[in-house]
Amino acid sequence: MNHEDQKILGIDPGLGGALAFLHADGALEIFDMPVHRLQRGGKAKREIDRYELARLVDAHGPVAHAFVEQVGAMPGQGVTSMFQFGRSLGIVEGVLSAGFIPTDDVAPREWRSGLGVRAGKDGSRARASALMPGHAGLWTRVKDNGRAEAALIALFGQRHPATGFGVTVAPVGPRKHGERQ
Repeated sequence: MNHEDQKILGIDPGLGGALAFLHADGALEIFDMPVHRLQRGGKAKREIDRYELARLVDAHGPVAHAFVEQVGAMPGQGVTSMFQFGRSLGIVEGVLSAGFIPTDDVAPREWRSGLGVRAGKDGSRARASALMPGHAGLWTRVKDNGRAEAALIALFGQRHPATGFGVTVAPVGPRKHGERQ
């Protein structure tokens, strides 16, 4: 894959998150995390639409490398909500693995400090606008913070040595059992 063809995928894996495909030339394609709204136990629940997520990743490939925000339990969250959040993260990881996309988890502290992002959700939107002014219209609303964060994660990934920019990265495809690379 040529350097010019490389796309880095940044993912904010929450239900209010997003996917950002950052091209080597600076072009950006961004999508809100696809979700279903379902009734369960008389309550409206949201969950990731795994098939639409897989379609988006496949349709916007090839992806040279994906960076997923490393998430964990937060104080005060209930067991059920943490289980659902873990399930969502597992769906994201499964889609990336099935597509043989090299993936790194990146801690919020790492990408935020690496890009000089101030605390708070507005900090992400403000910094994304400053670093990518041509795309600032993609995260104008407060609820678009997931888009800004996915774009920043992709930008962090593009600047990260693991992406191999300047180095030819050969994608690994499916193998037959016992076959060596």
